[in-house]
Amino acid sequence: MFKPFGYEPILTKDMLQRQKKKRDKATNMGATLKRIWQYVDEQRFLLLVVLAMVVLSSILQLLGPYLIGRLIDDYIVPKELKGILTILVVLAISYILLSGALFLQNYWMIDIAQQTVYRMRTDLFEQFQKLPISFFDRKQHGELMSRMTNDMDNVSATLNTTFIQVFSSILVITGTVIVMLTLSPLLTVITMLIIPVMFFATRWITRRTGPLFKLQQQRLGKLNGMVEEAISGQLTVKAYSQEQRLIDDFTRQSDELKKAGYWANIYSGGIPKVMNFLNNASFAVVALVGGILAVNGHLSVGTIVIFTEYARQFTRPLNDLANQFNNVLSAIAGAERVFEIIDEPIEKEGHTLPVTRRLDGHIEFDHVTFRYDKTTAEPTLSQLSFSIPAGKTAALIGATGAGKTTIMQLIARFYDVQEGEVRIDERPIQQITRSDLRKQMAFVLQEPFLFEGSVRENIRYGRLDATDEEIERAAKQANAHTFIETLAGGYDHLLTEDGGDISQGQKQLLSIARALVADPAILLLDEATSSIDTVTEMAIQEALDRLMVDRTSIVIAHRLNTVKNADYIFVMEKGRLIEGGERQQLLEAKGRYYDMVTQGAALD
Repeated sequence: MFKPFGYEPILTKDMLQRQKKKRDKATNMGATLKRIWQYVDEQRFLLLVVLAMVVLSSILQLLGPYLIGRLIDDYIVPKELKGILTILVVLAISYILLSGALFLQNYWMIDIAQQTVYRMRTDLFEQFQKLPISFFDRKQHGELMSRMTNDMDNVSATLNTTFIQVFSSILVITGTVIVMLTLSPLLTVITMLIIPVMFFATRWITRRTGPLFKLQQQRLGKLNGMVEEAISGQLTVKAYSQEQRLIDDFTRQSDELKKAGYWANIYSGGIPKVMNFLNNASFAVVALVGGILAVNGHLSVGTIVIFTEYARQFTRPLNDLANQFNNVLSAIAGAERVFEIIDEPIEKEGHTLPVTRRLDGHIEFDHVTFRYDKTTAEPTLSQLSFSIPAGKTAALIGATGAGKTTIMQLIARFYDVQEGEVRIDERPIQQITRSDLRKQMAFVLQEPFLFEGSVRENIRYGRLDATDEEIERAAKQANAHTFIETLAGGYDHLLTEDGGDISQGQKQLLSIARALVADPAILLLDEATSSIDTVTEMAIQEALDRLMVDRTSIVIAHRLNTVKNADYIFVMEKGRLIEGGERQQLLEAKGRYYDMVTQGAALD
């Protein structure tokens, strides 16, 4: 196979054969187009107006050559000057109207395309909000971003131009054939001989461009995921001096994308070249035969001029259709990737009842077994049972991988249990909608996340109807007010993405203020002080003590001294509860917790 400039072919015969075998199983192109059409059809009236403009412009395109032919036969050849001005004025008006129709159809089609993509993008973003946490755990975030941006842009660009060109080309071809048949059936048949050649040439090329465009989008999404990960993890990259490895990975993936893009464009770029050659060959044959017919008196000069112009006008839309087919394939590849996400199963609610009051917060685990991956033999949690009375604080301790964070995720219904039952106030949490359940909870995590925006907006994220006074009071209780006042703009200070312009401890204080504003019944603390210096930890611990008053609190502990005031302590190991109870009881029992305390064992 041809290997220009060292580019190895990435679409081999085996790949094409596999592609053919999978065609019936693969995503149906017609089904994808139908789904796109459902979005377009929402602007049916404007679409009809656009189609009317397309019909008008197609008629005007057909009118021009006809008027020129009549001008030659009726006025120029017989040297009849009377009436030339009239036909020239009509010709000028037709071209002016053609320009106006083309402008309007493009103007309105852009509106249709933008509205269509707007709704698709909105549906995709709404789907992101409905998908379970497990979906985001197994997907690269940058790759998902690629579907929202690059794939959607492909659909937008195609709708902006391709739809009109395809419809217009079909009309022009139909009208041109009718006129050509009336002028000369023989020349029409000669012109038509190009169609089978064009069809098979285009088919051969598009069989290769379709898979290549899809491969290009997949590799682009993968590269975007890698870039997003590299930017987010710059601190770790630099800390471990892994810049060169990252550059090598980027170069490798970028090279894969370059090859996919190269071959996709090599094949698709061949279409206009082949079409132009066939167009010129067809025009030459028509001109030759037409000239012979004119010399023998079978056709007039004007008719030959008209026909050759129509012959060009016939092959031009064929060429456009072939070119636009590549754009359609690229858009379909992008739309398929968007619809893949939209079709992902969302978080479903079973038989649920609304929560009409504040929960007390009595939490029970009853023989709970859970696996993140249902195919694995070893469960993350195994036959786990414990109870936390309302308003009490329970600490979960144990080595990394013991299942502590999983317990919190089950309580918040980020995941649902597979065996056993989790209950709050003696009610299975599956009977509480996720939204109602999470409104009763607040989270303070080891790595707090702040949004780009003001300090005030980030605190208000805990409860959107909180007043400025409530926000300031929460900040004071969280020991955050003092440092907020030192920021430029105070509570109106604009934070960069994820609060990059403040310290880790300050971000944690804002996270606690956000939780205080939410006023939850249940508080989940996941190693909230693990990456904080001792001085800041004291301020955070004081704020957490205020936050936990009269609330059921679950604390994942990093240091033993942070859990000594907990009402209950549960020791976890490999997804099982080793022992649990009040601190003094565990010390007197001289079990695993006693050994940790006396030996100063690290928790992870």
